[in-house]
Amino acid sequence: MSLSSSARRLRSTARRLKRALEAERIAFWRSRPVRPDQVLYESFAGNGMLCNPEAIFRHLLTDSAYAHMKHVWALSDEDAIARFRAEFAGDARVSFVRRGSASYRQSLAVSGWLVNNATFPSWFGKRPGQVYLNTWHGTPLKLMGFDMPAGAVQSANTLRNFLMSDYLLAANPFMAQTMYEGAYRLTNVYPGTLIEEGYPRIDRQRLDPAAETAVRAELEGSGVLLGGKPIVLFAPTWRGSSFDDPEDNIDELAAQLAGLQAGVGDDYAVVLKTHQIVHAHASARPELARSLAPNSIPSNVLLGAAAGLVTDYSSIFFDYLATGRPLAFFTPDADLYSSGRGTYMPLDTLPGPVADDAAETGRALRGLLDGGEPHPQYASWRERFTPFDDGGATARVVDIVFGGAREGYRTRPTAHDGRKRLMVYLGGMKPNGITTSALNLLGAIDHTRYDVTALLPKRRLSTDPLTQARIPAEVRQVFRIGGMNGSKAVHLRRRVDDWRGSPRTPGAEPWHEALWTAEWMRVFGGARFDWVADFSGYGPLWTSLLLHSPAADEKGPAAKRAIWMHNEMASDRERTVNGKARMKRSLGAVFAMYSEYDQLVSVSHQLTELNRIELAEYAPADRFRTVRNFPDVEHVTLGARRPLSELLESDGTAEGIEASAPAWYEGLQEDEGDLRWFVTVGRLSPEKNHARLIRSFLAVHAVHPEARLLIVGGGPLRADLQQQIDEAGASDVAFLTGALRNPYALLAASDCFVLSSLYEGQPMVLIEAAICELPIVSTSFGSVYGALPEGSIRIVEQDDDALAAGMLAFLEGDVPPASLDTAAYRADVMAEFEALLQD
Repeated sequence: MSLSSSARRLRSTARRLKRALEAERIAFWRSRPVRPDQVLYESFAGNGMLCNPEAIFRHLLTDSAYAHMKHVWALSDEDAIARFRAEFAGDARVSFVRRGSASYRQSLAVSGWLVNNATFPSWFGKRPGQVYLNTWHGTPLKLMGFDMPAGAVQSANTLRNFLMSDYLLAANPFMAQTMYEGAYRLTNVYPGTLIEEGYPRIDRQRLDPAAETAVRAELEGSGVLLGGKPIVLFAPTWRGSSFDDPEDNIDELAAQLAGLQAGVGDDYAVVLKTHQIVHAHASARPELARSLAPNSIPSNVLLGAAAGLVTDYSSIFFDYLATGRPLAFFTPDADLYSSGRGTYMPLDTLPGPVADDAAETGRALRGLLDGGEPHPQYASWRERFTPFDDGGATARVVDIVFGGAREGYRTRPTAHDGRKRLMVYLGGMKPNGITTSALNLLGAIDHTRYDVTALLPKRRLSTDPLTQARIPAEVRQVFRIGGMNGSKAVHLRRRVDDWRGSPRTPGAEPWHEALWTAEWMRVFGGARFDWVADFSGYGPLWTSLLLHSPAADEKGPAAKRAIWMHNEMASDRERTVNGKARMKRSLGAVFAMYSEYDQLVSVSHQLTELNRIELAEYAPADRFRTVRNFPDVEHVTLGARRPLSELLESDGTAEGIEASAPAWYEGLQEDEGDLRWFVTVGRLSPEKNHARLIRSFLAVHAVHPEARLLIVGGGPLRADLQQQIDEAGASDVAFLTGALRNPYALLAASDCFVLSSLYEGQPMVLIEAAICELPIVSTSFGSVYGALPEGSIRIVEQDDDALAAGMLAFLEGDVPPASLDTAAYRADVMAEFEALLQD
């Protein structure tokens, strides 16, 4: 082993040990009592004492009613830490922890009160006895949450934090309705309280002359040259979409600052206030540093000292409306920004002049500062977006959150529109039949009647973006990010139980119940659903998690629980790959939890009977139900119309096709009707029995040399199957294409569909082949009968010769194209699904 390889292994081991130690510390502190008199504050991931948390902190610190409370700030910025120490060194009630440190994890685990304007880390789960106020950091002009392109993934931790919070603070009704209830889909599922009492940070804008003088002195002390001039604050937005990947556009920012200063003239001093995440980049450039406001001055204090404001899409301008002073909008990339990130209001309706040139923007603002007519939209926007910012917002928020006040205050629950709340775990979202069936189900549900949440894993490369894009826009996506809390000893005990096939059921033992209840809170917060379903049915972790949806209590009844069975599950458990029954233990653990589910759902009537008989020891017979798979007719037909050439593009495959055109593609392109193409689609795994299909095809090809075979799919047996083809000398007539994102183009280009499976659930691919109007030959297994109308499939025995005979029958014209009344079929399947929900 090379030195570099050894070093990498040592580093990897060290990282694992460090994570294990951190997990143990978190588990220990989560086992300690919650401290009811301790408040933990965090702003912008520790970048300073800032925003609404700072305003609330300072109020509590000076309010005698809360003199007994301890205050802990999570900080990561070294300058912020130095300022903190200088200001609070003599106050024993106030301390700080470095964000991400062991002390931070301790404080987050035991503090009774949590106040954040962004998000806590993915490992955090709110404990019983903790009260969490999330204030967020501004009324949005930019699209947020699910309204953003690819917003579901980017918003995963934000949504998780919101669902855990007890209180969400909205500066105005627009923010409550558009951002919280709309963009983050909190309607129907958020159990906490919305507060609409104005924004505490806006209270900080009310400066008396002494306070304004102090702000100017601090600016000049940091190197900003004011020269006694009024301040024009330039506060551009952050251009990124994820705090982990800020865009460094410092050169452009320097040019914009110079142009703006030229536009407003020498009578005003332009001061630059960057987003927290950009500040470090800007401070390193001398031409920006001499105008750059330090992070030590809160944004709203700067707003209070500014005679005018220039921004672009930053929510800071909503706060500034409360001052009644003029503002202007500098939007050099308006078209690009609107088409990329997007905004809630058209830019030409903003409450100030809008320009794409910095100097022009400065001149427009100068006109307003010198006594020009106020902008016609200003008054209405001020009334709409700062209606409650009268200087008393902080006191009212403290009364509500810390004092428990309700009467006479503007608080409310989120809207509930009466739809039944469904939550479905979709599985790993790999390119397979279960994923296709899950997406088709989500597309078939009537979203005007049902509020649907999809639960997905979030790990590197876990979900293909184009596959995820097929999730309907109406569906709320919740991602399980990070890992479970709990000590390694507890998790070892859990895994041993799963390994033995005897996982604990809900309520069986306190340690087990506490572990899973905490995980539900970490993933879903306090959200409740009326019906939850494990649509995968193969992973004991997910099966157990759904069993711990909230029990019946004063907040509502327990959810009905369903789990899907996509195959003859007893056979699946015994299935071997390369001599190993890889699912024996995991499915054993899943089977042991069947008794706790209300509905065990198979995907065909024949499969329901098989599973009811073979799994009788695990659940009563009346819990076994049938809901056949929904076909997505439009998706299949559109895919079938796409040109084959798209299959060669890098984004057109699930596993990828070689840069040069493969032989099967060339063969299809050159075929002038002389060849006959058999096709099958499915995972290359033992139950599909592709080895038999190849043997049968070779017998057919010996008689009909014009026959060709396409096997579409990926899986563990690909190398074995390719070896079988090569050893038979058939690599020029039988082809493994790999898994294709759009297999329907190949179905449409082929002549006959063949299925060689030993067993299946409800083979969705048979329905898709019928939609493509292909003749179908299939081996006999339980669920093939009734999969399509009688006579649509040539069904043959589980035998090489029988399968070959069926394929020969097609070549002789004895297997007609299959047909399916898709409208009637979908209506029947929807009735089955509706019956499940009404049970």
